[in-house]
This record gives sequence, C-alpha cells and structure tokens, in this order.
Amino acid sequence: MRSHDTIICGAGVIGLSLALELRKRGLRVLVVERAAPGHESSHAAAGMLAWCEPHSVPQLHALAEASYRAYPAWIAELEDPHIDLQREGTLQLLDEGEPWPTLGCVRAVPADELAQLEPQLATGYRAALLDEASVDPRALCVALERVARHREVDFVTGSPVTSLWLADGRVVGVRTERAEYHADIVVNCCGAWSNEISAGILRVPTRPMKGQMLSVVGGALPRHTVVRHTIRGHDVYLVPRSDGRLLIGATVEDAGYDKRVVPETIQRLHQGATNLVPAIGEMKMLEAWAGLRPGTPDELPIVGATSVPGYFVAAGHFRDGILLAPITAQVMADLISGVAPALDLTPFTPDRFAR
Repeated sequence: MRSHDTIICGAGVIGLSLALELRKRGLRVLVVERAAPGHESSHAAAGMLAWCEPHSVPQLHALAEASYRAYPAWIAELEDPHIDLQREGTLQLLDEGEPWPTLGCVRAVPADELAQLEPQLATGYRAALLDEASVDPRALCVALERVARHREVDFVTGSPVTSLWLADGRVVGVRTERAEYHADIVVNCCGAWSNEISAGILRVPTRPMKGQMLSVVGGALPRHTVVRHTIRGHDVYLVPRSDGRLLIGATVEDAGYDKRVVPETIQRLHQGATNLVPAIGEMKMLEAWAGLRPGTPDELPIVGATSVPGYFVAAGHFRDGILLAPITAQVMADLISGVAPALDLTPFTPDRFAR
C-alpha cells in the first residue's frame, strides 16, 4: 500500500468529509473503518440540518451556523442529486403558552398560514418556522465515499483500529488486528467507539446513545402532500424525502451498544406521528432501524489537536454529525495543515476531559 500523510479512523460522515478535504489540500489519506463506510450512526441519521434548534447548547451555535451556511456549495461539489437537499424549513410545534423562540432564524406562523403550509397537520397546534434544511445521510455518505475514492483516498474496511501506534511519545500510525499502518498524523473519527482506540493514552469519552426510527410510504394522498416540511414536535419528528418516504423519529436511549429495534417503541413513534398528521395512519411502514449517536458528557463535540503529538480527534457530534460535517472537515484540515481556524474551537478541545 502507498505511504500516507494522514490516517483517519472511522468512515462516517465526519471521517469521509475530512478525508476529502485533506485530499483537496494535497495530503495522502488512508481511511480505516470497522464496518463499511457510512454504515454506523451516519447511516441511521434523519439528516436534519438543525442549526436553528432553540434548545441547542449555546457554545455550538457559531459552529452550527457556519456549517449550515457552507452546505449548499459543499453539496454542489459532490454533484449527486440523491443527496436530496431540501430547504423548505422546519416547523417547530409549540405547546399552549410556550413562548416563541427569539432567534433571528425563527418566525412565528399564524394559524391560517400553518393550515396552508401543512394542510394535513392536526388542528390546535402553534408553530414557528425555522430556517433549516435536510439531506439524505445515506446518499450523502455514498457520494462522499465515491468522490474520495475518485480522488485517490485509500480505504481499509472491515478492520477496526485496535490501538494507536506510538514512538518516542508521538503517534506514528495505527494498529488493527491484521496490520500496522504508518502516518505522522492520526485522526480519531470513530464516533461512539472513539474511546476504544485511545485507551491508556488519552480519554475520549464518547458513549453510544441509541436512536430508533422508522419510515413510511404510500397512503391515500398523493406523494408530497402528506408532509411538506420537516415537523418537530416534543416527542416525535417527521422528515419528508423527495422520493416519497417519510421518516419518523427518534428515541434517545442510553442503552450501550444495543442496536436492536423494539417493536413497541416503533409503534409508539408511529402513533405519535399519526397524532400529528392523521393521514400517516394510512401509510405503509417501509423500514425500522436503530443507530448509535456518539454522545459526550457535556453534549459538545470533541474537535481538535490533543496533547499527544500527531494525534487529533473529531468525534462526539451526538445528533449533529450530518449538520457539522462541512465545518468539522474545514477546521480539522486547517489544524492539520498548520492554519489557524477562523472559529474558536476552545469549547471543543479534546484535552478538556484530561483536565
């Protein structure tokens, strides 16, 4: 195999995005993935670009907005219509008496306008319209891998990294069960598994947070008339796709690495969606699945250089991995290339847990 400047551990949306960005800057990149590219948490995500979420962690807002603003041009580079970037916005449903969000990306929607925007929504709801979008994460990861391979990023799949390879106190590569791979830079993009490869060297405390979802299709109404916008309630959300699928999600469960789908949970999500939009009750269930989001103790991603020379981390994005992929790739590539990022990464430093 060819020599490499950088090894990226993990081929989810974060690892793939970074691999492509580093390759654009002229670095020789190897991606090592435990399964198949894009087939863990990225494959299971709904794809909401929820940068305007009123309840998000405040320290994340600047990073999230920068990534959201970069999305259209970033997607255009991939030249794949299946990514399905939809920019109709998100309807955030509010409880009676709940105050309107005050962010600049939010506006109140009068009842008569809400009925026009979403005719199938059950009556009695108040809503705010958020300047957000959505993509199809599965198609996004397929496109990222395709373009990365075309630009000569190398891949080793089905072989998880078992440990970092150190010499004289710095990282010089990684070890798997099958082989050793050398590079002067190693980036941990292993999501919920990130702490495993750092064992005994540096604490990277990501943990799996299970999310169960389903999709439905068909029904008595024509396609694209059941739900037109992403709709976010308090216990369920709906994300329409251009091909007629409607995604319904999602749980947040601290269940370890258990990815089993629980029929009772799926039924509860389906019923919650039907309560919002009764026409969903006539649609057929297409698929149900579960994924493992990478959570962190302070609900912020872990992004930056570590105290170990040559070792970087880009993990712990929890529910925002799809949203934050473009900006994470950019700032990490800046750091690796010796360029000062335009955004302050202090809240996300990997060494904050060592302290």
